[in-house]
Amino acid sequence: MTANQNILLSDEGFTDDDVLHNSTTNELLARMTSEQECEELAYQLLASLPRSRLATIQRRLAPLLQFDVVGSLPAEVSLQIFSHLPAQTLLTCALVSHRWRTLADDQAIWKKLCEAKGWAWKQPSRIHSFDTPRSRGETWEDDEGMGDSDEEEEDTDDIETAKAEWSQMQVELDSGISSISLASRASTMLKDPSASTSSRSKSRTRHNSAPPILTDSTFLRPDYKRLHQTHVRLQNRVRAGSPHLSAIQTRGGPSNAHTTTIYCLQLYTYPATGVQVLFTGSRDRTVREWNLSTGLVERVIAGVHSSSVLSICVHDGFVASAGSDRRVAVWDLAKNELVKVIADHEDSVLCVRLDGKRLVSCSKDRTVRTYAFPDLKPEFVLGAHRAAVNAVSLSDTLIVSGSGDRSVRLWDATTGKLLRTFENHHTRGIASIDFMAPYVVSGSSDKHLRFFDITTFQGWSTSPEYDSASPPTPLAPGSVVCTACGAMGGRVGAGGQRAAAQRCTVHSDLVRSVALGPDFVLSGSYDLTIKVWDRKTGALVADLTGGHSGRIFCIGFDCTKIVSCGEDQRICVWDFSHGIDTSFIQL
Repeated sequence: MTANQNILLSDEGFTDDDVLHNSTTNELLARMTSEQECEELAYQLLASLPRSRLATIQRRLAPLLQFDVVGSLPAEVSLQIFSHLPAQTLLTCALVSHRWRTLADDQAIWKKLCEAKGWAWKQPSRIHSFDTPRSRGETWEDDEGMGDSDEEEEDTDDIETAKAEWSQMQVELDSGISSISLASRASTMLKDPSASTSSRSKSRTRHNSAPPILTDSTFLRPDYKRLHQTHVRLQNRVRAGSPHLSAIQTRGGPSNAHTTTIYCLQLYTYPATGVQVLFTGSRDRTVREWNLSTGLVERVIAGVHSSSVLSICVHDGFVASAGSDRRVAVWDLAKNELVKVIADHEDSVLCVRLDGKRLVSCSKDRTVRTYAFPDLKPEFVLGAHRAAVNAVSLSDTLIVSGSGDRSVRLWDATTGKLLRTFENHHTRGIASIDFMAPYVVSGSSDKHLRFFDITTFQGWSTSPEYDSASPPTPLAPGSVVCTACGAMGGRVGAGGQRAAAQRCTVHSDLVRSVALGPDFVLSGSYDLTIKVWDRKTGALVADLTGGHSGRIFCIGFDCTKIVSCGEDQRICVWDFSHGIDTSFIQL
């Protein structure tokens, strides 16, 4: 017995049972010669306890049994493990512990996720919103941007019916069914800059001046987790169908805006400055460049076309325009001068597309023509279609064309050879097409869309005509044309994630414009609506109404917004980024 214990035992007013108990326990454990004996003793003690006490002990032992394997590894090994996780799992992992949060928030991991989606960071700049009042008036009843099909021409929209539909939309807006309202927008920003033929007002100032009120703290290091989460938030807004609707042009304003029907548009970001603008082409024979931050016209390209501008394409500092005057014009934006006018087609040029290697155009004359770029020397005349070629799209070395003859044709851009024909791709003429290899989406006067993979022939359609699809006939040895559907009874597209998506929410009129993105497919129609579809499944994501009082002719979009134009002279911006800082998102 120790000296301390002798002292304590001499004090009759105090009993040190704990000391004696601990001493006895320690001495007992000291006599154990192995861990196995300790384990056996612990088991016997536990076995002697009632079940309720065992449950309590189990809860006390649980933390001792937990071991953070990942957190105990070297940081580079732990990060390698986390780099294989999807974004949602990373967010969950960040809730486990401080160590896991540090790993899950690593910028290198989130940068990799952003790069996989094509999402890039840019230094922030000030963004301004804009709104304009709504104006209504009479509409044009013809659409020069559509060629005739090889069957009876479908009747044009009844103006009275369109007015009735518009009135119904207004009722829905007023009753709170839709959160989109144009009547409540203030008309505060459309000032009239002076405009002249082929001139650019204020553009040099905009491109050479820094945005106002930029502090040093604005230029932050890239936060890729924030970038990823912002993109996801924007996608969720698209799926919820909750944009802020405004217009940068209405009938009669601003004074240097288009004076009649707007047939085409395209969003474009200047590579050197990161400034995004909008180009539009109109029946008034001009192409105009809009500053999206101010809603003002900054450039007017006039005197090039003698008739309506039906299609435009902007790429790498050049804008190509096509018109009903049978011409294709190419304009150098940096030099602000005309490069060349091509007048090879024998009828209206309905669509033009441009990339760094070639320019492709299609026409009512039933041909597709290709030109080398930038010298614009003629390459091939592709003449297999039996009716007007309404739309063409270009992806690397492949060209896809859609015609009033109901077929989609795939061409080799480097040789001019026809690789594949999809006959009877729609039940009526094809009005619009977009191509992001290997995926093609088409819109038709049959009121439907078709989306499919040209390598697997899998995809979806809004038409019940394509519920029962059979695989296409394989290419015969040495053949360049494949009868993939139609005459052979095959139907391209069914299968995949979802066969022939049938819905009561399909378009009720001709699908005039389609746009293909990494996650969504968009369509604009004569029925005055824009619809957003899930690219993978074909499910309807959003149905946007109330922006136009006339037929929609063209749509475009990026991750923050949708833009649309039509015969009502309106340029509508459906903004999904309202209230969200997107200044660091590269568009």
